[in-house]
Amino acid sequence: MAEKTTKRIAYIDWLRGLACLVMFQTHCYDSWLGGAARDSGFFKLSQLGGTLPAPLFLFLAGISFALVTDKLRQKGVSADEIASTTILRGGEIFVLGLLFRLQEFLLGQPGAPWTDLLRVDVLNVIGVSLMMMGVACRIAAASAGGADPRQLRRATIVTAIICAAGIAVLTPPLWTSWRPHSLAWWLESYINGVHTFDKPQSWLFPIFPWAAFAFAGLAIGSLLLFDWARKKEAIAVMCAGVSGVALIALGLWLDARPMRLYVTYVFWHTSQNFFLVRVGVVMVILFLAYAWCRWGAGEWGFSPLIEMGKCSLLVYWVHIEFVYGGLSIVPKHRVGIGTATLGLIAIFVAMTVLATVRNRFPKWKPQMLALLRGAART
Repeated sequence: MAEKTTKRIAYIDWLRGLACLVMFQTHCYDSWLGGAARDSGFFKLSQLGGTLPAPLFLFLAGISFALVTDKLRQKGVSADEIASTTILRGGEIFVLGLLFRLQEFLLGQPGAPWTDLLRVDVLNVIGVSLMMMGVACRIAAASAGGADPRQLRRATIVTAIICAAGIAVLTPPLWTSWRPHSLAWWLESYINGVHTFDKPQSWLFPIFPWAAFAFAGLAIGSLLLFDWARKKEAIAVMCAGVSGVALIALGLWLDARPMRLYVTYVFWHTSQNFFLVRVGVVMVILFLAYAWCRWGAGEWGFSPLIEMGKCSLLVYWVHIEFVYGGLSIVPKHRVGIGTATLGLIAIFVAMTVLATVRNRFPKWKPQMLALLRGAART
């Protein structure tokens, strides 16, 4: 791959690794702090930081999706084949999400309820979002009416923006007055995160509104693939950051207007204005990550964040069991800030080592299979 493409992936990996780190601190303090520490301002601040990883993961999934589809288009792969490939990849992530829930259910026995098997988590919505983006890109290719890369990118950007806006606008009624009560609870949960409760839960990750972050990332990723953006990459990413500031201002300005489009308006959970603010924040963070990797120390020598960012799914999967599961390295809800911080450092170091080993031995799967086959023959 070209050097510029490698740089782009480096800062995306760094940002994905940063999302992992913020996720670690949120989960560790939530799982381990107890007593007065749980009522402290420190704990509340740590949980506020926990609002960033999910939008970042989904947004970066959209950017990565744009990179992958553009590379396939340059190779001459047909639109139908691109759609089938990306939809299949989304299906794989979705199945991994179901397997993750199965693992947590089995390891959580005898106390875990069977309904946890069908809980909508981040992996589930990432998988569904990838499948949705695969369909959207096929529609964009059909509307472009040709194989010109610029037309395809423009059509992809327009389609992604329409999808993101549609999801954001439909979220408030689907959480309130338009709830699909006729669906089984586990299907409705993918729409609004109701799970087994009487009303949608803000701590779950349904398609509405979370998939909209992936489409926003798809739009930005496609924009950064234009020739002018590749030639003046720093300016292009800076424009994305400035646009993010504008989206934050727009969302706050709209929220301050007296006019309301919906009967039930909850800014912090379902509001399309809050969605604009969060997308703006993510775009600003994207620029800061790019600046740190290009002009700062983001890529000086060994980078734990880049290592974790390259296999964020693995570290996400593994760390959960050592933080929330039966293998928790610190007693849950029983320690103070100091002990929990030491546990956080241990988790960060362990996940960095795990990611580094995984990245240094990318062919471990075929090697392991060959070893097992040899042992079986013996």
